[in-house]
Amino acid sequence: MARTHYSEIEGRSPGFYALLGMLGALILGGLGAAWFMEHNGHYVTGMSNRIVWGMPHVFAIFLIVAASGVLNVASIASVFGRELYKPLARLSGLLALTLLAGGLAVLVLDLGRPERLIVAMTHYNFKSIFAWNIFLYTGFYAVVALYLWTMFERRMNDYSKPAGLFAFVWRLVLTTGTGSILGFLVAREAFNSALLAPLFIIMSFSFGLAIFVLVLMAACRWTGRPLGDVVLKRLRNLLGVFVAAVLYFVAVHHLTNLYIARQHEIERFFLWEGGIYTALFWLGQVLVGGLLPLAFLYLTASRRALAAAAACVILGGLAQLYVLVIGGQAYPQLMFPEKEVASSFFDGVIASYTPSLPEVALGVGGVALALALTAVALKVLPFLPRSLADGELGAAAA
Repeated sequence: MARTHYSEIEGRSPGFYALLGMLGALILGGLGAAWFMEHNGHYVTGMSNRIVWGMPHVFAIFLIVAASGVLNVASIASVFGRELYKPLARLSGLLALTLLAGGLAVLVLDLGRPERLIVAMTHYNFKSIFAWNIFLYTGFYAVVALYLWTMFERRMNDYSKPAGLFAFVWRLVLTTGTGSILGFLVAREAFNSALLAPLFIIMSFSFGLAIFVLVLMAACRWTGRPLGDVVLKRLRNLLGVFVAAVLYFVAVHHLTNLYIARQHEIERFFLWEGGIYTALFWLGQVLVGGLLPLAFLYLTASRRALAAAAACVILGGLAQLYVLVIGGQAYPQLMFPEKEVASSFFDGVIASYTPSLPEVALGVGGVALALALTAVALKVLPFLPRSLADGELGAAAA
């Protein structure tokens, strides 16, 4: 395979500045929403003392999970020795950093008391999975930065594979920790499951690759850089495998719960009687996030179909996390098994939740921050190959 040449994007066109302006407006909207919630209190949101993780957490978890999964493209090149993916590794590492930045920004600004983050950073309870994740998130930045250094610095290229292997292991642990935040909540029937850790890992592969595909296609098209069918075919097949794997793990998760007698009620809630959560599960998660992408990926080979499939995966992923995170809180806790519970404190009653505009604005602002950081980094440093044409990648694809 010929040596890949990288270069910065020019970033002087009116379209580039319009893109930054639009993303900047969304970021300001997110900051304004955070200030509004901080100034007035979280009662202005749809959250309550029963739904304490709302729409911002859906966006934050999605971005954090996708940040881990998007690095999979670089891992395939360095860890598994697939030369075709090597020209894509720098962009993969960049998106891992920017997506995590967007997710953590949403998470911090949704705390209600963001200044108390200093307490969490200086006082650790190592029995808490939240404390573990502080080390995992900050360590992820250091590991990926080191990995990118081995790619950029020619004299460090020989260390790219061990650095990539270390980053590969670290991100698996990171995603396991993120899934375990829910999986270790034994008081919630919808969360308490060891299957959530592997489910989050395969979700990260799917969500991250979908974002990578859209960013790569947009960047190459807007900068006039050749993008051949060889690369897109590999990414198409890989995305199809990940989407199918997510559906498989979701099916196993629910079938496992259906096998356990005490989980029948929670499964009836999600699959049949959950209202908006049931609709989002079947229409958003299964149809839009699973079946439609598979149809786009395997029934047609057009680039528009690939982009549509990636967009569907992202929308379906948000629906999946909404059902899991918010639906899992909405279902009442089982205080007294086999007893009917009723009181003035809404025990035994499904909690209501409607996302407010500030919550959505904060989540969208985090996405915009990640994309804005990506656009600026592409202008400053050579993350993007000058060409991904088929002729230059033919030897690696053979």
